[in-house]
Amino acid sequence: MVILEAEHLAKRFGPVTAVHDLSLTVAEGEVVALLGLNGAGKSTTLHMLLGLITPDAGSIRMFGMDLARHRTEVLSKVNFAASYVDLPGALLVTEVLDAFARLYGLRRPKARVAELIELFELEPLARRPMMALSSGQRTRVQLAKALLNAPRLLVLDEPTANLDPDAGDRIRGLLGDLARTNGSAMLITSHNMREVERMCDRIHFMSGGRIVAAGSAAELAGAYGAADLEEVFLKVARG
Repeated sequence: MVILEAEHLAKRFGPVTAVHDLSLTVAEGEVVALLGLNGAGKSTTLHMLLGLITPDAGSIRMFGMDLARHRTEVLSKVNFAASYVDLPGALLVTEVLDAFARLYGLRRPKARVAELIELFELEPLARRPMMALSSGQRTRVQLAKALLNAPRLLVLDEPTANLDPDAGDRIRGLLGDLARTNGSAMLITSHNMREVERMCDRIHFMSGGRIVAAGSAAELAGAYGAADLEEVFLKVARG
């Protein structure tokens, strides 16, 4: 089943075209990456898919519904995490997660919060204020927040940013299990090419607001005569 289908998206900011004629799909249980240099159009694309900005052209369908017409129903099945988004610094970790659980209208918010605190090994941090956490610890809380409503589509911007290698490896495994076990669809951006190779079924490279290459890591390496995905990235980035 196709969870996300974006067709011919375009977005302009004055004279600058940030995204041009972009189309992509993400299916149930699939992890798809959107890669490119800073300024390639990735964040603008994510913001359109999350309903934060309106495309100038094109359409977005999720779960078979048009995002523009069924915004509330669609977005109730979606969540997002990014390391650059701050959560309320004065609140305790448990208070932050409880607030979002209630905001999402969960039937058993305390039970769900407890489940995710255990899943992300946040027990030692649960009674600490967010402002007292390290950047890696805040990333884990962000991911826990993003899973509260058991989203069918999870959008992740640099999902393991700021994590040490051990924590990053654990989180990648957890997210991969989530996609395979629950059939959740995931769209991620990352500058960690080893992470993308491990996690993603398909990869889209953006440059100048366009998708310029797409395929699995192996397919892209073969097409560009590259040893690995990092070399593909460099070749795409340098034209």
